[in-house]
Parts: sequence; C-alpha cells; structure tokens
Amino acid sequence: MAKSLTKSQTAAKLAELVSKSTGAEMSKKTAVAALDALVQLAYKEAKNKFTIPGLGKIELKNRKKRMGRNPATGQPIEIPAKRVVKFRVAKAAKDAILGPKA
Repeated sequence: MAKSLTKSQTAAKLAELVSKSTGAEMSKKTAVAALDALVQLAYKEAKNKFTIPGLGKIELKNRKKRMGRNPATGQPIEIPAKRVVKFRVAKAAKDAILGPKA
C-alpha cells in the first residue's frame, strides 16, 4: 500500500497544481501557509459545521450517555456523555474516489 503524502509533499503538489491551473506561480511556502490557514479556520469553525466544498464537512456532535457492556466480563457499564468531532465525506469526493454507483 502506498504511503500518504507528508505536509511538505502536499504543499509542493498544491503549489504545482495551482501554478498549472492559474498560470500564476505559487511558492511552496505560500502553499504551506494556505494549508495552515485552512486547518486553523476548520478548528475554529468546527462548532458551526465547517464545510470544504467537494471534500466534506467537519462538525461537532454531542453524544448522550448510554449503557454499554464490558466485552471481557459481560458486565453492563455506563458510558458518559461526551462531545465528538465527525467528518462527513461529500458525495462529490466519494464519486471521484470510488467512481459513481452502478
């Protein structure tokens, strides 16, 4: 299985793609700054559902407390309420990666 891109590899590819599509040169340093800004914005706005068009949506959800079971002993246990971060992949991203449903 192929390894995922590092941050600097991602920034280099982003700079290359932007330069090709716009004709304006984008430096790797500018691409890193853009990625960092996007990540910081996503962290700040996650409570309001942050959407990256064509990729997906980050949202904050509140889970209620519930009853679970200890798999080792079978004893019922109470799982406390908590807040979780969820990422929902956009349909366009699913179709682009997996191909359209048959």
